Amino acid sequence: MKKRIALAVITLVTGIAVSAQISPVFVNDGKAIRGYDPVAYFTEEKPVLGKEDLKFNWNNVNWYFSSPQNLDSFKINPVKYAPQYGGYCAFGLSDGHKAPTQPDAWTIVNGKLYLNYNTKVREYWKKDQQERIEKADINWPGIKDKE
Repeated sequence: MKKRIALAVITLVTGIAVSAQISPVFVNDGKAIRGYDPVAYFTEEKPVLGKEDLKFNWNNVNWYFSSPQNLDSFKINPVKYAPQYGGYCAFGLSDGHKAPTQPDAWTIVNGKLYLNYNTKVREYWKKDQQERIEKADINWPGIKDKE
């Protein structure tokens, strides 16, 4: 078990070193949250890749959507659908640093979307989920505009 935790931490730290960003939104190839539709997590309960012709610039980043309805929903209320912490890893934020995320490592808690580095890290995050959310909420304002 200790080896698994150590491996997860090493993987997380390596990812941070390679992917740290100053942007308050996790961006990959110029796309927020790797081009996945943030609304689909709520409506379809799964990650759905957005389409190139359905995008919207919010917070100086392009967000992509799988349907015109999802695009419209986001335009009306982006804060409702955008992932917490700009789409950075909720587990990493609870430990005081930014980390990239994978689209399949997601959770909705109290109507808010949280993403994690990968599904293994998400399992660690879920063990102390409420405590980690509280820590990440405290850490985020001081980290969001830093690398």
